[in-house]
Amino acid sequence: MWLAWPFLPALVLLSELSVVRVQTAPCQTCRKLTESFIKGLETTANKNFGGGNTAWEEEKLAKYARSETRLLEIVEAACEKTDFECNQLLEQIEDQVETWWFHRQQEAPDLFEWLCIEELRLCCPPGRFGPDCKECPSGPGGVCGGLGRCEGEGTRLGDGECVCDPGYSGHLCQSCADGYFREKSSNDSTGACAACYHSCKKCAGPQDYKCLDCKPGWMLHDNKCVDIDECGTELARCPSNTYCHNTDGSYECRGCDQACVGCMGSGPARCKKCSRGYRLKGAKCLDIDECNERAIACPGLNEACINEEGSFHCDCADGFIRRDSICVENKPPAGPEKGLFDDITDEEVLVLQQMFFGVVICALATLAAKGDMVFTAIFIGGVAAMAGYWLTEKGDIMLDGFLKGR
Repeated sequence: MWLAWPFLPALVLLSELSVVRVQTAPCQTCRKLTESFIKGLETTANKNFGGGNTAWEEEKLAKYARSETRLLEIVEAACEKTDFECNQLLEQIEDQVETWWFHRQQEAPDLFEWLCIEELRLCCPPGRFGPDCKECPSGPGGVCGGLGRCEGEGTRLGDGECVCDPGYSGHLCQSCADGYFREKSSNDSTGACAACYHSCKKCAGPQDYKCLDCKPGWMLHDNKCVDIDECGTELARCPSNTYCHNTDGSYECRGCDQACVGCMGSGPARCKKCSRGYRLKGAKCLDIDECNERAIACPGLNEACINEEGSFHCDCADGFIRRDSICVENKPPAGPEKGLFDDITDEEVLVLQQMFFGVVICALATLAAKGDMVFTAIFIGGVAAMAGYWLTEKGDIMLDGFLKGR
């Protein structure tokens, strides 16, 4: 078929779209499609022509006007890619579109009427509704008296009942609805319906003293609708731990204060009974400071009592942290153990170095003094070696490590 290839992208798209979607009425989809098609006709009317050989262009334009090429261009742009209903309908009616394009345009120039009403039977003419396109209720002013709309008008759906404009009611929307009155007209025509005072159900005018009947929650007194205080009667029904609050024409149930178990109004002074953790003082239910009332509110070692609204809790005192449910002193972690000489100063190290040199030299000198040539040689060599060794950086490091226990 000549229309097969444009619909391939649509078929792929339909498989990818979610199954869960809100579908529009078939007539609305058909109307939208035909309107888009007509716009496509206007867009392609003079495509690729304008400014050249006039006779040649007229001949080509005549051929293009009813060509399959132009039809394909219009069809490709008729539906947005994301419009599921439009693409689905377009796929189903390719034969009808082709028939109209090549054979019925002259005798049926209105595509919507020919396609959506006559061929597909998805829509009805104006003023008609339902599967058989029955007439909508009509009056002097037209459909629904010109003061409402016919349910399902223009479609194959609906029951044809009049959905009246605000302020109107009745079979043909010719009566004033509750809360509206008929205005007087300067001529013999029927006046419009205008709003009553907000508490009036029926009235003779817009003022609050012209009420004839009242809306629920109000009562009539001297032609005025006065609010009924449901909270002062048996009309109010509020669940436990709430209280009744009167409003214009009604009431609402509001939650009691947290200090209350049952209440007659807002705040801790309207409690029927105090909640746990509260005590009646004067006329109010006030928080009990358990930390001041109990000798040992927090019996744990090193614990402190913290008061809260309606309660309290125990926490570790300053300088303590909780470990295994016990508050222990918060000590910093111990560092590595110090060496024997970790705290010694550089001056003290220098003195110890000199003392060490002295002790070693004295010991060698004593042995040399005995006349032993071996010890004399060792003494002289040792002094020279030690002097050279301790003058080096390595000697300082070794001695430093020895003095510091390393």
